[in-house]
Amino acid sequence: MAITLYGIPNCDTVKKARAWLDGQGTSHAFHDFKKAGVPADRLEQWADAVGWEKLLNRQGTTWRKLDPALQATAADRAGALRLMREQPSVIKRPVVEWPGRTTVGFDPQVWSNLQS
Repeated sequence: MAITLYGIPNCDTVKKARAWLDGQGTSHAFHDFKKAGVPADRLEQWADAVGWEKLLNRQGTTWRKLDPALQATAADRAGALRLMREQPSVIKRPVVEWPGRTTVGFDPQVWSNLQS
């Protein structure tokens, strides 16, 4: 089963998610947004799969520190995706590509069901 986890290595949720996968003995690839950037084609697919509103983390520190005018540019899908490409830290983490499905955030119960 090919799993790719996207995120930022120092994010606490990403750390928990990676530790959980390791604890389950589930191999996975890790894509670091800081080093490798956000794959534009994947960003579009994630927005299609989970919705751009769920993908955009409006609760995080990065969002709160943004200028209100910049926040306002994320009022629609195109603006939100542009902001996420430019500021990867506003993407809710982790984004995980499972075979046939994409999830955002870490939920061990949901992930256990995806393992089955």
